Amino acid sequence: MGKPTWTERVVSALRVRRFLVRAALAELLGTFLLVTIGNGSVAQVVLSREAKGTFLSINWAYGIGVVIGVYASWGVSGAHLNPAVSLTMAVLGKLRWVYLPCYVMAQMIGAFLSAVCVYIVYYDALGNFDGGTRAVVGVNGTGGIFSTYPQDYLSIGSGVLDQVVGTALLLCGVLALTDSKNNKVAAGMEPLLVGLLVFAIGTSFGFNCGYAINPARDLGPRLFTAMAGWGLEVFRAGNHWWWVPIVGPLIGGLVGGLVYTLMVALHHPEDEDDKPVHESPELQDVKVPGGGVANAAMEDLPSNTAV
Repeated sequence: MGKPTWTERVVSALRVRRFLVRAALAELLGTFLLVTIGNGSVAQVVLSREAKGTFLSINWAYGIGVVIGVYASWGVSGAHLNPAVSLTMAVLGKLRWVYLPCYVMAQMIGAFLSAVCVYIVYYDALGNFDGGTRAVVGVNGTGGIFSTYPQDYLSIGSGVLDQVVGTALLLCGVLALTDSKNNKVAAGMEPLLVGLLVFAIGTSFGFNCGYAINPARDLGPRLFTAMAGWGLEVFRAGNHWWWVPIVGPLIGGLVGGLVYTLMVALHHPEDEDDKPVHESPELQDVKVPGGGVANAAMEDLPSNTAV
């Protein structure tokens, strides 16, 4: 072979071969894409006073942000993009514990940098909106562009429950969509379906406190706003709300992982003698009413039958 060109030498020097470093870079980028697209939509809605978007458009943006972020990192790190997901995967034995701190740190950095990006892009719009006086909440409050804050009526206990439920739904859905022993999803469709799952959670449980369901997505930008002019009020607002979008999702992720494991994953057939009823060889030729066979019986159920 001939002498490598300078571009080949540069590429070779930059290429990362250690898995953990590659995974961390992928998690950082995926989280950055997710939160930048999501919070960018929040900024557009807030700073235009809802003239250029609504809560529904925010949900769509976050769902699409998840799709893009997951596609960007799926084949490298598994596209967790969320400390609650990473912790649950570690508990379930799907992620080595030694990798967990690097995953979480990468996700935090990605979310922090996303806040920097949104802030720079919308810097002039922020000044036009609040006259340069940064407020976390209120008529001219802009803290909610970057992190979540509760409605005035919401108690801390209800807020924790909100985050536990939302994140449990997320993890149940993610585990179901990635369970190859269940109803296997077509290759390459997982990111799209996870994005739709997040959209569904946002449109059903987003009213109380903005459905953070992701400690990195909330804490990373919150740290940035504390340093960028909003001050320590970002931690005091909402009756010191800041810890709820951290603790709630971590608990909720474990709850969702436990529920799916105990209800579904733990009971998958392990051999030919333990197949699901509709796949059992003994039933393949058994006739059922209507002239079908046993493994088609589910398709012959009346349309109003609950399955």
